[in-house]
Amino acid sequence: LVYISYAEPEGDKAGTAVARGRLNGNSLENLQVIFRQQPKTKGYNHFGSRLVFAPDGNLFITLGERFDHAAQAQKLDNHLGKLIRIRPDGSVPADNPFVGKQGALPEIWSYGHRNMQGAAIHPKTGALWTHEHGPKGGDEINIPQAGKNYGWPEASYGSHYTSEPIPDEHSARGFEEPIYHWTPSIAPSGMAFYDNNNYTAWNGTLLVGDMVPGELVRLTLDGDKVIKEERLLKDLDSRIRDVMVGKDGSIYLLIDADEGQLLRMKPQ
Repeated sequence: LVYISYAEPEGDKAGTAVARGRLNGNSLENLQVIFRQQPKTKGYNHFGSRLVFAPDGNLFITLGERFDHAAQAQKLDNHLGKLIRIRPDGSVPADNPFVGKQGALPEIWSYGHRNMQGAAIHPKTGALWTHEHGPKGGDEINIPQAGKNYGWPEASYGSHYTSEPIPDEHSARGFEEPIYHWTPSIAPSGMAFYDNNNYTAWNGTLLVGDMVPGELVRLTLDGDKVIKEERLLKDLDSRIRDVMVGKDGSIYLLIDADEGQLLRMKPQ
């Protein structure tokens, strides 16, 4: 089965949807929509969306708050600015944190997110890590926990595009602190853990693509803490949209451009 996410139109509105189908040659057969973000809204920004299967077989879907609807990220009666957890067929796991709670959608795993553009499962712990765009600064990495609130738009380490400040207190106001953040913004997109014995010096590090200025960021970890950051491919000058690690230890970078490229590199 192949799972895809896409912006699904409805009149002059749209929302992120997820479908699955069976690959037969170059065709997808029996395509079935298993999730639709509600409500659909006007606008062209902040759809999310990354799809990641957890070790237990459940599917995580990252969703943006659709830019002009930031306040909805704090409300549990919609999907905007939420992390979703469903079964592969679209049904809701019984142990989701908001199952049976009045006024809350049961497929929500965590909330208070802005626009999550990276998601990956830690190869050792099995935990989901995500990153999301902040506004003017405040891009952040989180390890989303069930039922937790990550603060947007009430808390951020960035400011509004008008330069109006946003309180950066998270835990003191009942929100979860990010484990790492960038100010100024790097516009992170794509994320992968490096876990390959061909290049052991890189094992356990976290790779993040960035679109501004366009580099590969390598983060050295100590447990759940980032202890070192390295900027690579500084001369690339291209927006990196996705990052993946191949079985042979190669790193694949998807370039976002009019004449996009798929690049392959190896650690040294």
